[in-house]
Amino acid sequence: MRIDGMGIDPVEEKEDQQAIFDAVTVGIALLRDRRIERCNRRMEELFGFGPGEMVGRPSRVWYPTEECYERVGQAVYADLAAGREVSHELEFMRRDGNRFWGRQGGRAIDPADPYAGSVWIIEDLTEEYEATKELQLARKVFEVSSEAIMITDAKNRIVSVNAAFQAITGYSREEVVGRDPKFMGSGRHSPAFFATMWETLRDSGHWEGEIWDKRKSGDCYPKWLTIDTIRDDQGAVTHHVAVFSDITERKATEERIAFLAHHDPLTGLPNRLTLTLHLEHAIEQAKRDQLRIGLMFIDLDNFKRINDTLGHHIGDLLLCEVARRIRGAVRESDIVARIGGDEFVLVLERSQLPNDASVVSQKIIDQVGEPYRFESHELHTTPSIGISIYPDDGEDIETLMKNADAAMYHAKGLGRNNYQFYAQEMNAAASERLRLESRLRLAMATSADFSLCYQPQIDLVTGHIVGFEALIRWDDSELGRVPPDRFIPVAEEIGLICYIGSWVLHTACQQARAWLDEGLAFGRVAVNVSPQQFRQPRFADLVRTILAETGLPAAALELEITESTLMETADTAVSILNELKEVGVALAVDDFGTGYSSLAYLKRFPIDCLKIDRSFVLDIESDPSDAAIAIAVIALAHSIGLQVVAEGVETEGQRDFLSRYACDRVQGYLYCRPVPAPEAAQFCRQR
Repeated sequence: MRIDGMGIDPVEEKEDQQAIFDAVTVGIALLRDRRIERCNRRMEELFGFGPGEMVGRPSRVWYPTEECYERVGQAVYADLAAGREVSHELEFMRRDGNRFWGRQGGRAIDPADPYAGSVWIIEDLTEEYEATKELQLARKVFEVSSEAIMITDAKNRIVSVNAAFQAITGYSREEVVGRDPKFMGSGRHSPAFFATMWETLRDSGHWEGEIWDKRKSGDCYPKWLTIDTIRDDQGAVTHHVAVFSDITERKATEERIAFLAHHDPLTGLPNRLTLTLHLEHAIEQAKRDQLRIGLMFIDLDNFKRINDTLGHHIGDLLLCEVARRIRGAVRESDIVARIGGDEFVLVLERSQLPNDASVVSQKIIDQVGEPYRFESHELHTTPSIGISIYPDDGEDIETLMKNADAAMYHAKGLGRNNYQFYAQEMNAAASERLRLESRLRLAMATSADFSLCYQPQIDLVTGHIVGFEALIRWDDSELGRVPPDRFIPVAEEIGLICYIGSWVLHTACQQARAWLDEGLAFGRVAVNVSPQQFRQPRFADLVRTILAETGLPAAALELEITESTLMETADTAVSILNELKEVGVALAVDDFGTGYSSLAYLKRFPIDCLKIDRSFVLDIESDPSDAAIAIAVIALAHSIGLQVVAEGVETEGQRDFLSRYACDRVQGYLYCRPVPAPEAAQFCRQR
């Protein structure tokens, strides 16, 4: 550098100034009349111009629109004229059309004439602006996150929490900042738990898992917690970020799903899966310790009738109460399971068998047999219980269950409401029943194996035939002739009785119409109605339809309903009987005397006659009690204007006794066995 006298070389000084001018990281420009007289290299780079290309151009090249250029000029030159420095942030546009956010500052060289010269600095704020936007976004995410976020410093003191944290914990930000989060601890976790958590954080910088904490209200709750460690450039821990969510509902759902997988959703008892798992374990233990296990199969009597009559709502209430009573009759350690419908299974372990099984069975019979009251209904049901014992009656679950089921059906066969232990012959009986059920379903598909026989009813005064009772017969190709008392109960249990009943009613009406067409004076044809059929919705409409289809006059049909059926649902029965009366058919109470009839209801029933059950007629000549009942029934019926039919008359002595006490009609082997339609017609002609 050459020194001229005591000064510095002007050329070199100018070069140095230009070097400094170009090295500045912000754009600098000198404007005269808003035209660029001089600028540094950074200004050119900011706006995409080459060296010297901006000189002489108006500063309009900095702005995205003419409107923006004019607005800035009006805003800033008044300040420059007042001697004030201008500084503001706005959007600029590069030569290629891309825009960027920047900060602009300016000062007039002479405030008296700012247009004569002003110096401007423009700084690119793109990175700073993007960082600000990211920070604002992060702050918004922090606040609106549905998961709670808590930030602690290196000493584990809370420095910030979000809104979700406040909503979940109940604590405000002011109440927690500066405190160690352990003040919210539930006390459910051991020191070792937290020691392991902090060790994992130190080693990996991350930990997550389920933890229980306490809300401000004092309630403990489960949460899923994730903690991450924040370190500075030197690796020192500066903060921890904890993110958590309240999983109370999720855990409740998981527990509910787990419960439903192993329990009956209606009664809350263990289900078949849980029973199987329990039995597997119990059998292994019993085999190892040489112990016995009692397996009790419990089925409710007449439950289907209650369910069909009163609806599933009442049926469900009954099942829940039965489950409670069975559970109350056994030890806490005994497992009681519901395996479907009205079937329950009880497992007795470490008991004195078979004695304890007998005692428990009787307790269940006593408790389950007590009346049930739901809404306006008083219900009655009883249990039939079958018992098998490991290892006597089987060494695996399938065999024990099958044999307990067979014993249960044996209990039903002996009148229900009792318990029976398994015996080998029960297997044969159960197999025979399954075969009977299978053949019955097959017969129902075509009705070809069913037929009707007819037994005449005789007027005791005139000796004339006044009616025929239609009686179903089943002749199976494999089983041969199957008596009604064998297949009718099975049909009732498996839900086929209504189909069979409809077939009988239609066939009997069809035959009666044919007899009328032949000019046969047979009186009325009587058809038995099963309890399920009688309670069938719109049963009267079914009768009306069949009469219309067959063309039989309603007066030629008599429907027989058992006394027990009428009294089980007396109020409903009155309504159904009235509907049938409107159809025009005759109505008879079958098996009268075998149940209990309230006289108040009896006179409300729109019936035409009572049928004395054959069990009273059998010993009417020798048994004073039977004779007294028969006489009373006849007198009762006549006193309220009803006729009387006596069934099962087989001897002249029985006929004479009934005639002496003014019985109206009789039927039985003394006159004629049930015979096919042609023979019945011939018998009618002969009489």
